[in-house]
Amino acid sequence: MRMIFVNLPVTDVEAAKAFYAGLGFEQNLQFSDESTASFVIEENITAMVMTREKFTGFLPHGATAGDPSRAVSVMNALSAADRAECDQLLARALAHGGTQFTAPQDHGFMYGTSFADPDGNVWEAVWMDPSALEG
Repeated sequence: MRMIFVNLPVTDVEAAKAFYAGLGFEQNLQFSDESTASFVIEENITAMVMTREKFTGFLPHGATAGDPSRAVSVMNALSAADRAECDQLLARALAHGGTQFTAPQDHGFMYGTSFADPDGNVWEAVWMDPSALEG
């Protein structure tokens, strides 16, 4: 089984912790400290938020961390069970300091919402009709 670890630079770890906990993600205290917080999204998906200084420490010499509030480099997409779950995740994000990134996208067979965390890191919640996957 593969796992994915999404590492995100943040300016305020406490605000990020409140945001990601508000989305319903469980904090893993074993991999959290004053500069880092680990959130289990699902069994094989973890988001790590860390201060910009800590994040930069993982980069090669001379590399700098981008500022997600100024330029989007990545959009993290999470699958959702249905349209309602997409809307619920967006509502939780807005209630905990996030902002709506784009208007909901409805393509009939596929639906999605998107939001940014307080630092501008972008997430999408996407549902696709299983029959559309069958071809």
